[in-house]
Parts: sequence; C-alpha cells; structure tokens
Amino acid sequence: MSATVTAIEAALFIFVIATAVVTALARDVLSSIIVFGAYSLGMAALYTFYRAPDVALTEAAISAGVTTVLLLLTIAKTSRMNHEAVFERVDPIAALAVGGLCAVMLVTVTQMPAVGDPSAPVYANPDVTGYYLENTYADTGVGNTVMAVLASYRGFDTFGEAVVVFGAGIATMLVLHREVFS
Repeated sequence: MSATVTAIEAALFIFVIATAVVTALARDVLSSIIVFGAYSLGMAALYTFYRAPDVALTEAAISAGVTTVLLLLTIAKTSRMNHEAVFERVDPIAALAVGGLCAVMLVTVTQMPAVGDPSAPVYANPDVTGYYLENTYADTGVGNTVMAVLASYRGFDTFGEAVVVFGAGIATMLVLHREVFS
C-alpha cells in the first residue's frame, strides 16, 4: 500500500529540499547558516505534520535555535571571506550520485504507510503497542508513555544522544573561546 502525499506534505518536502540545496551550494557562510536555520524549521514543521511533536521540538530548539545561534557566533568571532560568486560550482559526478540517492529515497518513501493508516506497523502490532500502554507505569513509574519509552526503555540510546550533545557543546566552547586555550 502506498501513501498519498498531501499538498501540505508536498510543499514541506519542496521547501526542505530547496533549503538543503541552497545551504549546500551557497558560497557565503552567513547566507548558508541563515538558510540552514530555515531548513531546520521546515524539518520541524514536517515532524509536526507526522505527529512527532517531541522530535519537532528538538529539531526547532537544537537545530533551528541553538545550532544557528552558535554558528552565527562562530562566524562573528572569525573572519569572513568575500566571494563574488553566489553559489558553488556543482560537480557533475556528485550531482549524479545525489540524484541517484534521492531517487532511491523517493521510491522508499512512497512505500510508507499514510499518517494514521490502521495497517501501519505501529497499529498492526497491537501486542507491542498494547504492552507499552498497559505496563509503562508499572515497569517505570513514569505516567507519560512517550517519556517512559525515551527515558527508560530506550535509556541507553537517550543517554548516548545526551553525550553527543554534550560533546558538541564542549567543541563549541572550544571554538568560541579559542583564545583562552591557546
């Protein structure tokens, strides 16, 4: 069963792809950072559309918010190169490889079930979903099932993500205050 793409979904796809391409091809770092922030907001909107508000909030806060601010602070502390050209020259072999990857992903995405489809794996396997809904509080002591899955059932994964964010914070501090460490 293939999913039907709605107009909102198509508009978000086009926006995200366009901002990703402009981010990659822009020669001016400031322009690239600003368009990257727009890309992150587009992804947050897409995650919201797919009913994943926790992922959408993380994308909006970390990618669109914190990352954009840190990148802007980084270029404020460093020198900017002036470019006459607006976009980078595209390598034909790289463009062909990216196009092939996009074609494969497009075929894959069209095979996904529609949002809310009762035959989707999350609904088609009521034993797993039912277990989480019925036993979350007894197993973890957490009343919110989503938070229990993130913090308890997938605790090591969440801890790993926290370590990555912490490492990124340390690296950012090194970049922003590099004169302190020299």
